Amino acid sequence: MTQDQASRWKRMQEWDQRPLRLDSFSEESPENGFAVFHSPWDPAPGLTLGPDGAILEMDGRKAADFDILDAFIAAHHIDRTVAAEAMALDSTVVARMLVDVNVPREGLERLARGMTPAKLAEVVGRLSALESTFAYSKMRQRHSPGNQAHVTNAKDDPLQLAADSAIAVALGFDEIETTMRVAGNAWANALACTVGAAAGRGSTLFQCSIEEAEELKIGLAGLATYAETVSVYGSERSFVDGDDTPWSKTFLTAAYASRGIKARCTSGAGSELLMGFHEKCSVLYLEARCLCLQRAMGVQGTQNGGVDGAPLTASMPGGIRELMAENLLAVWLGLECASGNDTKTSESEIRIGAKITPYLLAGSDLITSGFGSIRAYDNSFNPSLFNAEEMEDYLVLQRDFEVDGGLAPLTEEEALAVRRQAVEAIDDVLDELGLARADAGMKASVIHASGSDDTETFPPVRTLQISRDIAARGLTALDVVRALALRGHRAMAENLMSMLRQRVSGDYLQTSAIVRDGKVVSAVNDPNHYSGPGTGYRMDEARWSRVKAVRGTINRSHVLDAEGSHEAPTGSAQFYPIGKAGKGHDPHEVVVGISPAFGERLHRTTAGHAVSDVLDALTRGILEGGGMPRVVRIRHTADTSFLGLSAAHLAGSGYGIGIQAKGTAIIHHRDRLPHMNLELFSNAPLVSLEQYRAMGRNAGRMTWGETPEPIIVTNDGQALGARFHPRVALLYAIETEMSEPGAEPEEMFFASAERNA
Repeated sequence: MTQDQASRWKRMQEWDQRPLRLDSFSEESPENGFAVFHSPWDPAPGLTLGPDGAILEMDGRKAADFDILDAFIAAHHIDRTVAAEAMALDSTVVARMLVDVNVPREGLERLARGMTPAKLAEVVGRLSALESTFAYSKMRQRHSPGNQAHVTNAKDDPLQLAADSAIAVALGFDEIETTMRVAGNAWANALACTVGAAAGRGSTLFQCSIEEAEELKIGLAGLATYAETVSVYGSERSFVDGDDTPWSKTFLTAAYASRGIKARCTSGAGSELLMGFHEKCSVLYLEARCLCLQRAMGVQGTQNGGVDGAPLTASMPGGIRELMAENLLAVWLGLECASGNDTKTSESEIRIGAKITPYLLAGSDLITSGFGSIRAYDNSFNPSLFNAEEMEDYLVLQRDFEVDGGLAPLTEEEALAVRRQAVEAIDDVLDELGLARADAGMKASVIHASGSDDTETFPPVRTLQISRDIAARGLTALDVVRALALRGHRAMAENLMSMLRQRVSGDYLQTSAIVRDGKVVSAVNDPNHYSGPGTGYRMDEARWSRVKAVRGTINRSHVLDAEGSHEAPTGSAQFYPIGKAGKGHDPHEVVVGISPAFGERLHRTTAGHAVSDVLDALTRGILEGGGMPRVVRIRHTADTSFLGLSAAHLAGSGYGIGIQAKGTAIIHHRDRLPHMNLELFSNAPLVSLEQYRAMGRNAGRMTWGETPEPIIVTNDGQALGARFHPRVALLYAIETEMSEPGAEPEEMFFASAERNA
């Protein structure tokens, strides 16, 4: 240890090892763009209209000085019929309206259409994090929440992409998005995910995230059903730097929509700061400009909430609150919201869990805009806030809060079946189209793989050639439908054909549209009408039954079956009643009082020890300490303290040990109050047989007037309550059912396994 370390507080050194210390935190510095809700360079809200309704000034800038964003917002976002009314309202009053269940969502949307970016930012800036969450639950567009998945892998392997897409569908994701490590693999990735998305229930929308022109081509071929790569920015130089304008982005979204491809824009706090064109404004004000632009463009939705800039925003004081505020702005403006949560903003699991909680509670059109349904190392977008490693944690969070996060558990059997279906289908499609053929070993490795480290797959150059061949031959989704049908995958062919029909009808171009069971569900036919307690989305019994059925759920039967707790292990010690137990007279006698179910209905402790072995350890220890053991079954109580006290009253020495079947044990003396024991093993799952033996030894020594050092069972930080309390409660219920008030104690004959042998 260095001198420097020796002089430090050790707690700080321990904190230094926590994952949190890997996070970065930034000071507020508006002049450098590090401002969350307010910067001195943010304009004050304002709007001046001419006699003819023309906008003469907006947020402190004259019309003659408008940049391209101002001009577009003034021309296409500001509703002049409501502007004067909306801008005249006090911002605090409007903020209160957002959280007032008596103010309808539709009326607030009407007012938002008349507000400038600075006004909108000022209003949501008045809300606390809790208030923003509540307002979001009221203002989100669609009644039922949903979720979106990232499906990628480090090898761009078509077989694994198909299998993992099928898993995403089975888990309940309404959308899946892929990208690639090698840009040239885009067509192969798109085909693979399209096939995988048709597995099982189908009905899942798919996006291939690549350069916008190439993505449009993939969409025109029917190998993608939505797009969200249309990025918009909150400062003019950010647009110009990318050779774009609001008008060019509008044209692109119109191009997608005209071909039946659902489109969203992407924006989010921190993007302008990352690009260096923040104009010293707060990230919320810049994002308010982005969202007004998107409404003005006529696009049906947005992917925001920080997205790629989220870690930067999260580094600032109040940054996570800002991300919720900008999502609220999006839904207030009537946009579908894929509410971020796709970028890992922290190495701290506590911060990650805290970040997702408001969205789970409030619900969202798409709670994440990319949950990594694959392993973090396979996530070509970089790790998401949640990845496959944390999937079950997320599923349990839904269960904890009784909320629908868009997903539901699936069994291992279901997972393997859908992976097998997808892998066989993609292999058949590749073969039918003359693109490639996988061998049995490759397919088996993918079906059982957790990630690409576990797979045998096509060489990278082969995958690249598959992709080039798809593009060069002009293959489309109809070719995929035909190949699926010819190779016997009729249900998958029908699922894919159903999605192509949706492209023709254009129904899922509605705000917040997703496809479930072959039907469009959107803000039009499934609007959010939350208006306080007893209203809004609630899971029905069928959905709740699916959501709560997480792995590891136990009941009484599971507990009795676990580790043979309902039958005695073979070759163990034996004990049986031989009559009523009386008071002993030996001054060194220690009575071990066992509980009603001990060795009769329950045969293993929570640490996994046979109860007969525990009893053997206690009695051996008593003998080693100079005491004389006697075993008595106490039937009138199952409480540990009263087991020990009852045993002590029967013992000639006045010392007794009480033990429950689950393993909790104490040493008691007859002259002490019920809960004033001498030693206690409360952490039964951690107690070793040697520690039980040491407890017996201490009890024997106490009969000689000694005060031995107590045996301490230490907890090294394990969450024993989380691990064992459900089981403990079920075990104790069995104990209490077997207790008989007023029943006399029973003398037990006890023979150790050694003596039996």
